[in-house]
Amino acid sequence: MVIDWDAFKEHKQHSVRNDNFEITLEFLKSYYNMTNPHDIYDALREDDIGQMMLDKRNITDAEGLENILYKI
Repeated sequence: MVIDWDAFKEHKQHSVRNDNFEITLEFLKSYYNMTNPHDIYDALREDDIGQMMLDKRNITDAEGLENILYKI
């Protein structure tokens, strides 16, 4: 899967969140209708920018991502 970062930029303009990672998760959930943490993690892991976001937060698996998803 390729994340449409141009669509993300448009989504970001209308988001009430301040954290880019939370906005990215919100974007993946709404734009791609993703709800499964494993699918979201895989999409981020396959993308260079997404992988950097995961690395920055030391998220190494879908379970680590799932904890953040429940907070947003």
